[in-house]
Amino acid sequence: MDPQMLSVIGIFVGLATLVILALRGWSVIIIAPIAAIIVLAFSQVNLLTGLNEIYMKGFSSFAMKFFLLFLMGTIFGKVMEDSGAAKKIAAFILRLTGKKNELHVVMAIVAVCGLLGYGGVSVFVILFVVVPVARPLFKEIDLSWHLFPGIYFFGVATFVMSMLPGTPQIQNIIPTKYLGTTAMAAPALGLFASAAIIILNYFLLGWIIKRSKCRGEGYEGSDPHAVKDGTTEDDEKNLPNIWIAFLPSIVLLILLNVLNVDIIWSLLAGTFTGLIVFYKQLPNKRKTLITGGTNSAIPLINTCADVAFGTVVGTVIGFKAISSALLSIPGTPLISLSLATQLMCGVTGSASGGIGIAMELFAKHFLAMGINPEVIHRIASLSTAGLDVMPHNGAVITALAVVGLTHKEAYKYIFILALLAPMVTNALCIMVASLLY
Repeated sequence: MDPQMLSVIGIFVGLATLVILALRGWSVIIIAPIAAIIVLAFSQVNLLTGLNEIYMKGFSSFAMKFFLLFLMGTIFGKVMEDSGAAKKIAAFILRLTGKKNELHVVMAIVAVCGLLGYGGVSVFVILFVVVPVARPLFKEIDLSWHLFPGIYFFGVATFVMSMLPGTPQIQNIIPTKYLGTTAMAAPALGLFASAAIIILNYFLLGWIIKRSKCRGEGYEGSDPHAVKDGTTEDDEKNLPNIWIAFLPSIVLLILLNVLNVDIIWSLLAGTFTGLIVFYKQLPNKRKTLITGGTNSAIPLINTCADVAFGTVVGTVIGFKAISSALLSIPGTPLISLSLATQLMCGVTGSASGGIGIAMELFAKHFLAMGINPEVIHRIASLSTAGLDVMPHNGAVITALAVVGLTHKEAYKYIFILALLAPMVTNALCIMVASLLY
């Protein structure tokens, strides 16, 4: 068999192995190297050389870039949780939304994720900030914790990531480097996409919650990381004042988005602010810091393993064949552009990686066809929402590790809200773009 075709087969066999075993609850720390070995073997690359020089290069490169982010992010979240600040903020949100309508409560969480994302906060940081806020909310309204990952990815990986005009998320910035556009490219199309996904997922969430309640599911027993954080009903009065509770997050966001301070320093400042203003609520500060730091290890290693697999895939000869085949997808150019971007995101398990590869390979091709650069930008950008949250996606694996859930318990909600719904929205936007441009 042709070596290139054999390599292509290896990519899909490795990808299928990764997805199937992940859905069955296997740790990505184990299955990512196995999947990488399959890809390397089919591509006739020396296994030890491939693992040591390609897989581990991708693993160590991600760890080098993001270790401090994971470390500071988990410590910041632990300070917010142990101090009771997260519970105070959750109670404040509940007063605004009410407790009778679970759908309004979860949509408030989506709104918080969206606001943070539009402010330039990364997906990983939003996770660390929102989890300690969402946990007591879910407990208060007695909603299964299994639903949280889907709600979280609806908030961070759909409209705010790639659809809203002007969003600073990297998926909306990468096309500007190739097309000469701005982050506000095709604003009408972007606003249409944002409205469509929010409306569609609003009704899907209502249906999901109703089914969950009908099955008798509640918070009790659904969250393996449920904790009694020193903020029980008996000492509710010891919780920080609501404005003080918000202060560490405000410091973080102002430094990051207004003063453009690096995220590590911003998180560090937010953490120190918390340690100071929550002095009375954190009697064992050393334990909080150590536990927060320790909790960063598994999510980081999981994500590194997944990124390393993607690095292997991107270097074998079969990946070049896949890239070439995408250019010949039948249908209108916008369909080809959308499918090409989605498939790249799916294979790499990364929205930013997928659109980066798609723009590098296809931007000039579609520009030469006379398509409006702003339309190329917006269709490509919003196409990153969908297949990017395949089970092997690093953010998915990290989020599940942080919240203490498995793919089997929570992935179906991610699939509905952050994969299926965006793809439906994408199809609608292609039709609208064909009429407007």
